[in-house]
Amino acid sequence: MQIPISRRFLVINPNTNALTTRRLQEVLTSCLPENVHLEFTTAVFGANYIACEASHVVASHACLAAWADHNKMASTQIDGVLIGCFGDPGLFALREVAAYPVTGLAEASFIQAAKLGPFSIVTGGERWKPMLQRLAMSLGYSDQLKHIETVTATGAELQANPQMAIECLKKACEEAFKSDVRTIILGGAGLAGYAQEIQKLISLPVIDSATAGLEVLINKQVPMSLRKEHGTYAQWTGMSDSVERLSR
Repeated sequence: MQIPISRRFLVINPNTNALTTRRLQEVLTSCLPENVHLEFTTAVFGANYIACEASHVVASHACLAAWADHNKMASTQIDGVLIGCFGDPGLFALREVAAYPVTGLAEASFIQAAKLGPFSIVTGGERWKPMLQRLAMSLGYSDQLKHIETVTATGAELQANPQMAIECLKKACEEAFKSDVRTIILGGAGLAGYAQEIQKLISLPVIDSATAGLEVLINKQVPMSLRKEHGTYAQWTGMSDSVERLSR
């Protein structure tokens, strides 16, 4: 009997909220195959929960820094990175510098949803709509994304109040249930695990962005890195040692 080769992935929470990291850890470790291991890290600067353009751009820097810090200290080989935020901050930068596959909760969800046809998104935080529209366009999914339904509560608020979250998200999913949509993405690290409960209440398939991220990485459905070793092309000033040492 052939023993499966063990694979290890890094999950980066670009929010500074350790509770969100813990939620991701609880949800993802509960559905891990035997031969897959996860490591988790949390941004050390930026927003407690990313909810606007300013916090998103800072989170991109924080995500890159968190990855570089982990890479500097890592004692074991990593096979890929999952950005644990539905806005995928730092996705394109990490994909440029890392010598293994990188994806985020949003891209992974788009990959899964697009296989079924047009899709809608339900997420927390009203400022996310234009940000997600831009990301979908950048990743080539703007034609399949038919609707974005945002709720007033942020992902952090939804994470903190499960009963309110289920009621609020159910209503939002019903609004996102358009005639030409084949699936709904429940997006957000703070919403990880809620899709299973929402699925009991509506007939359209619901995708959990957190588990989608893990599944897409494990199944090698994201672009492979063209690099043989990690590195950046910039010459840095005033950055952390772990980032500066990546310069080639």
